[in-house]
Amino acid sequence: MKPVYFIGSSHADLKAMPDDVQKDIGFALYEAQIGGKSYFAKPLKGFHGAGVLEIVDDHDSDTYRAVYTVRFKQTIYVLHAFQKKSKRGIATPKADIAFIESRLKLASTHASTIKDRS
Repeated sequence: MKPVYFIGSSHADLKAMPDDVQKDIGFALYEAQIGGKSYFAKPLKGFHGAGVLEIVDDHDSDTYRAVYTVRFKQTIYVLHAFQKKSKRGIATPKADIAFIESRLKLASTHASTIKDRS
């Protein structure tokens, strides 16, 4: 089973979500750890391929999202967890995309240090 690393505040942000959302996202991450893909997980547009995925969960008329990557062979990285507040459709806001890109770079740096230790 692959370990899960949370980048930045993503763990605290996930823990601030409602319990039911935490359970759904946690189970989806577990499925990723064992090599599967949850029904709730879909490739995040703008990241070319299925290496960056987004878990979407609705709860009490609110939408919660967690973004993770499986680009790195040894590890799952949770890049961002947030409540979607935009009223402009289902697209992920550009500020969140930029935030995810910066955290993906941090994950890449971390993954290279793990690789060097193996």
